[in-house]
Amino acid sequence: MTERDSPGVDIYTEPDGDPDTLANLGPLGAMAGIWEGMRGTDRHPVAEGVGQDAYVERYELQPIDRQTNGPQLFYGLRYHTHIVRPGEVETFHDQVGYWLWEPATEEVTFTLAIPRGQVLLANGPAARHATQFELRAALGTEVYGILSNPFLQTNFRTVSYRIEVTVNDDGTWSYEEEGMLDIPGRDELFSHRDVNTLTRIAPPTPNPLARPATGSS
Repeated sequence: MTERDSPGVDIYTEPDGDPDTLANLGPLGAMAGIWEGMRGTDRHPVAEGVGQDAYVERYELQPIDRQTNGPQLFYGLRYHTHIVRPGEVETFHDQVGYWLWEPATEEVTFTLAIPRGQVLLANGPAARHATQFELRAALGTEVYGILSNPFLQTNFRTVSYRIEVTVNDDGTWSYEEEGMLDIPGRDELFSHRDVNTLTRIAPPTPNPLARPATGSS
């Protein structure tokens, strides 16, 4: 019997939580703020085989107010990352979503949406003081899965995804993300990989619930 089927389980009552998200982000706390990464590398498929590009990234992660699903409680960061090739202004990659930490289970959940018609939800374990963690998603699952538009699903089907985050001793943080692609005419899955290290250029802005009320006496 699952918790969903168990009689008497309260799935409605919401916990109070803490209004200060920045103090409750667990392993995500070191990632809050505005960041730049000047030495990104992208490995991607091209008609001839494998292409590789350098990229420059601006990654903004701002705290949101605590979120609940009944008794489930998340603290999180809303993010936007914008990527260009060095010396160019045209967008190379744009992505938005959320990083969420659930203290009760010590898990991180990550959402990804890109304007080429693809979204995913990834998850993995991460203790409160973890400085390294990995999240995964897979095609065809009802939880922590991947959805793509028909063209991508037919021609560049992402069958799995993972992202590994490392918080470095010098105050930077790094990621390595990999999508395994099923491409027509290729005998093996293609590893589409992105790697970068990010340096903070500005602190985060406190979430709305944590800000002092204005106009009070």
